[in-house]
Amino acid sequence: RIESMPAYRFPILIVRDAAGLHTAVLVEDDGDVAALAETRAQAVAQVRDHLEKQYKREEWRSGPDFEKPELQTLRVDVRPEYEHERRPYPCGETVAVRVPVVTGRTVAGLRVAAMPTLGIRFNYYDADDFKPLVTQYVQAALRGKTPAEVARHLMPAGVELDDVVIQVPLERAARPQSPDTEELARIADPLASRDVRGRYSRAWERDDLVALLVRTLAGERAPVLLVGESGVGKTSVLADAARRIERDGMDLPGGPGGSAAHADPDDAAPRARAARFWLTSAPRIVSGMQYLGMWQERVEGVIAELGAVSGVLCVENLLDLVRTGGSSPAGSIAAFIVPFLARGELRLVAEATPAELDAIRRLLPGLADVFRIVVVPPFGRASAVAALGAVANAHRQNAHVEFDRTMVDTVHKLFARFMPYAPFPGRSAAFVTELFERARGGPGKRTVTSADAIDLFVRRTGLPEFLLRDDLPLESATVFERLRADVIGQDAPCRAASDVVVTLKAGLNDPTRPLGVLLFCGPTGVGKTQLAQSLAGMLFGGESGSRAAGMLTEVSTPRPPANNSRLVRLDMSEYAGPDAADRFLGTAHGGPPDWIQRVRHQPFCVLLLDEIEKAAPEIFDLLLGVFDEGRLTDPWGRLTWFRSAVIVMTSNLGAGRPAAFGLSRAGATPPATYDADAMGFFRPEFFNRIDAVVTFDPLSEPTVRAITAKELGDIAAREGLDKRGIKLAWTDRLVASLAAVGFDPRYGARPLQRTIEQRVVTPLARYLVDHPDVAGRTLTLDLGEDGTAMVS
Repeated sequence: RIESMPAYRFPILIVRDAAGLHTAVLVEDDGDVAALAETRAQAVAQVRDHLEKQYKREEWRSGPDFEKPELQTLRVDVRPEYEHERRPYPCGETVAVRVPVVTGRTVAGLRVAAMPTLGIRFNYYDADDFKPLVTQYVQAALRGKTPAEVARHLMPAGVELDDVVIQVPLERAARPQSPDTEELARIADPLASRDVRGRYSRAWERDDLVALLVRTLAGERAPVLLVGESGVGKTSVLADAARRIERDGMDLPGGPGGSAAHADPDDAAPRARAARFWLTSAPRIVSGMQYLGMWQERVEGVIAELGAVSGVLCVENLLDLVRTGGSSPAGSIAAFIVPFLARGELRLVAEATPAELDAIRRLLPGLADVFRIVVVPPFGRASAVAALGAVANAHRQNAHVEFDRTMVDTVHKLFARFMPYAPFPGRSAAFVTELFERARGGPGKRTVTSADAIDLFVRRTGLPEFLLRDDLPLESATVFERLRADVIGQDAPCRAASDVVVTLKAGLNDPTRPLGVLLFCGPTGVGKTQLAQSLAGMLFGGESGSRAAGMLTEVSTPRPPANNSRLVRLDMSEYAGPDAADRFLGTAHGGPPDWIQRVRHQPFCVLLLDEIEKAAPEIFDLLLGVFDEGRLTDPWGRLTWFRSAVIVMTSNLGAGRPAAFGLSRAGATPPATYDADAMGFFRPEFFNRIDAVVTFDPLSEPTVRAITAKELGDIAAREGLDKRGIKLAWTDRLVASLAAVGFDPRYGARPLQRTIEQRVVTPLARYLVDHPDVAGRTLTLDLGEDGTAMVS
């Protein structure tokens, strides 16, 4: 007698194009498995053949995880766009894209949706979130696409849902019922599921550490804490260890071992081994909990369900458990679960950085003591390059995109030099992944090169290409002249700022400190803030290649405005008083303040600390570590890096002397009191961490006139004149009048802009409204009888 083998049933999407060809797409694999044939039967047969070979080759592979599939079509409005000189130009109209979506449930009971034609799959918890999430994911997938590229995703001629059935050996019998994990499914995801696996790369070059973690989890009951810097690969190590344990069917100590975890041979309907490792976070645990005691009840239910399946709860950040749940660490989730951890009723694997571990020991003493600590060390150079190479090889095989072997070395060099605080593989591995995704999505481009890596690094950091490439020369004189053209009459400060750029270009900056720590001293309104803005525009404006080189060589060429998004400005007079340090480091709700969030999001910036002398003394203590090691740690152990930033402080120390006010004679120098005043004000340990004290001169009459002419030139570049092709010319007497009225001995050149707006811009605007036919002409500005500009 031949006994029939059980079967696995996989949902597939059948797509028929305008040419009559059929594509069969496997729903569960995010569109990675597809077959193209002339007939539907041929396409389905190809997918079936692929699955049968895959299951014979990979005996450990589990069954399908997409049940009760249903097909529906949703409309999403997408706005195509073009890109020219790295600037996007959105189209005027949106395109309605009708997307086939397959919905269903995972074996664990989670709602799941897949869009195989776009390679998208996601879980969702509330039915009301389904359509907004589809819109979000589709618009993200088609963002930056041209109309022609969007047209490829328009509704095909025909779409229908079908399935493929394959036979499996008896020992791989059809899936029995899973134990009840309803509460777990609400707040956590199975770590070995396809959805979670896709979030993390393999733990390349970490085989020894993965094996150690497997032995630790399989041999001990104690909870485990993975300690390592952010980005070093802690979660990848945990995910690989979890996959290995679940693949090999290893038992964990302390589990019940009963029918919940193992199939009972005497039970006609045996219960399956459920997922063992569940990934969650502190916000998910308390999500939706409104009343006192609700999250505590939920945690107890989760612990009971984990015990029934001999499961392990995995948390990406242990410090978040200390910060969440109560008004203080003593009432937090972490404090609540300590007794369960100590009694072995809850198996927990968590992660923390060294700084976060120090904060945990301080905020909740005794929590760290219940954990077995496993250190995840940083990579050496050889291991980092090997790991990046493994990531690239994996993408080459999956995406069928080749890569230049020098690309991996280039990526390692860029991150090691310009982001030395970012451990490998972390951001660098994500960077390589993005390179391959861009190559796969680009028209006709199938090879990733070093040039692609440099181009993407320019886009992400804003650093100009001439700083990244050794073959592009840079002369200190051209840097100085460009800054000097922006900040007129301040040669010594421009020289100090240009030294920062030249040192970075030469690769001689100290990687353990900020790029520069400068103290700008001098009267108000003489160009201190303007120089900081110009430095931000030069260092982080994202200029590349010959364009940047040309702008540095041709100083008179019009330049784009300084990149103000890279200038993080703080008024230090706001950080005075007894609680200054708390406000400097965090908000009232414990979150990081806006300026720290900006630096974390974009560490390549200029941090401008205005009027530094007005800050409270404890602020200076906090800045010692920033200046010395380029790092700032808040009371919660959260770390912010400043090693890719230029720190500029401004101060009016010494500017209150009468000699510092008013116009100086051309060629005269102010008394050299600023250095001495700064040295007398700041403590020696603070002053010694400043790279340069830069003195700004009072403005001379020729300098004020030159600044006035520059401001008039900036008006000529405004949109209202530029789009009409109108040019401006002006007389010397208008410049002299504006310079005399707009300069104030106490406030410097700051009133000048207000004067120009009132006496030049307003009359010019009236003239343009009254004379709409002046496009393409050159307008001359002269001094009128009332002191305002006369346009002709």
